[in-house]
Amino acid sequence: MASNTTLNFTSPTFAFAASAAVTGLWFAALITIPELQRSDLSVIGIRIAVHLIVLAGTWAGLSRTSLTASQRMATWLAIAIPLTVWHGAAWVIVAEGLLLPGAVSIPLLPLMIVVPTAIVITLMLRSDRIGMLLDAMPANWLIGLQAYRVIGSVFFVNWLAGTTPGIFALPAGTGDVITGLMALPTAVALAGGRPGGTKAALFWNLFGIADLVVAVTLGALTTPGPLQQLALDHPNLTTGTYPTAIIPAFTVPTSLVLHALSLRQLLRRTRPVARVAV
Repeated sequence: MASNTTLNFTSPTFAFAASAAVTGLWFAALITIPELQRSDLSVIGIRIAVHLIVLAGTWAGLSRTSLTASQRMATWLAIAIPLTVWHGAAWVIVAEGLLLPGAVSIPLLPLMIVVPTAIVITLMLRSDRIGMLLDAMPANWLIGLQAYRVIGSVFFVNWLAGTTPGIFALPAGTGDVITGLMALPTAVALAGGRPGGTKAALFWNLFGIADLVVAVTLGALTTPGPLQQLALDHPNLTTGTYPTAIIPAFTVPTSLVLHALSLRQLLRRTRPVARVAV
């Protein structure tokens, strides 16, 4: 009987139910306690928590590798320092209002998303030590971590408040919430070796990437600036407003990097022979 209870509490169904319950409470809190949304603590607190979890998870993964203590520390610092600087720079840009319409003459937000993301993914996909880290790290970690994507429900709150156009908020919020809700069930299924677990993980990653691409595209098309083509009578101002703009400025690139690393990890594990040959 005890064994069955354990299995129930580690099942994808239970993981989904728990994620849905927490998300529902989070959304209800944002709706019923407007001060929580206006205080900025919701986005800021979760963003800092995710940053610390990523760093802690990286160290925990490195501790599973065959690297020496000095090599682990050097690798961790090589990841932690640029990530923290990147996060800090994005935070300053958002806080200084440089993403607000008319603040600069170039489409700064799309550049902040595309350029550093491309650089980081290229470097990490080519790194042998990152490959060692991914081989040592449980494949469900990078997936389960993105349960934070349910913070995209903030777009629904902004839409209900009339501050964000539905053409952006509804697709972006829906995609984020689905990705976040399915993160833990997918991670549990993968960790438990359930049939189709790896395929589900690959599909989850592709869906999560598609969600981010759609959100970024619609954000650019609805925000005042040279790229705006939609919501001309009700422009999207939240993508440049502090602290919500931290989501597209840093959370989106971070999520893309995590998806890329997860895909690399999963694909390496589906080709064990090729990896041994290398």
